Amino acid sequence: MDMGIKGKVALVTGGSRGLGRASALALAREGVEVAICARGGDKLRETTDELRALNVRAFGYTSDLADKAAPAKLLAEVERDLGQVDILVNNVGGSMGTRDALSATEEDFIKVMDINLWSAVRLIKLAVPKMTARKWGRVINISSIYGREWGGPSAPYMTAKASMIAMSKHVAMSVAKEGVTVNSVAPGSIIFPGGGWERYMASNSKSVVDEFIARNLPMGRFGWPGPVGATVAFLASAQADLITGSCINVDGGQGHNLF
Repeated sequence: MDMGIKGKVALVTGGSRGLGRASALALAREGVEVAICARGGDKLRETTDELRALNVRAFGYTSDLADKAAPAKLLAEVERDLGQVDILVNNVGGSMGTRDALSATEEDFIKVMDINLWSAVRLIKLAVPKMTARKWGRVINISSIYGREWGGPSAPYMTAKASMIAMSKHVAMSVAKEGVTVNSVAPGSIIFPGGGWERYMASNSKSVVDEFIARNLPMGRFGWPGPVGATVAFLASAQADLITGSCINVDGGQGHNLF
């Protein structure tokens, strides 16, 4: 299948590991030129090198998108090095602790919303008007199964991920006539090095982990990043022209919500 996106420019936030890395690599395999960002470290350089090995132009940027000024600075750097962004993948996020709605402080909510939601909103407001001017663009927001139903590490995390799905739908309807599609992806419990589920396995007994898997994961195992990356690449493609305003579960049947 020809994805029709060779030569396009993508920005993947939180792209140095896990779901962001899988998304960036999947896009690069389709000939997309890819910019990734992270807060720094060896993984940012390693993933940038992996992308370049696929014979595309790729750049890695150190950026903390919880900083209000960071999205504008990042986008300017990407446009300088690669050109205007055609595909925006908002993947950066985190739960920052395990708290319920009553024990979580207002500051907890603010911090989690800043990194999961407001970083995406700011980039969308900067990038989408340029996409509509060119009459083509793709926005894919990485939410969570816990943005669709109860569960997950914390009330602030659920709130942020649910807000991302709602925001994606609203933006999608706003630009539906402009050649720009906006969708969200809701991964289930995906394990990767340095991720939250790896930490969960390390901090709990085998019996606790086995009970969680038996109760929550119909396939009998945690998910892995590759299928999420492949879904992102498809949603970014010319083959997905008619898909907008959707939230796609990639969860091995973990979710219970049919809508």
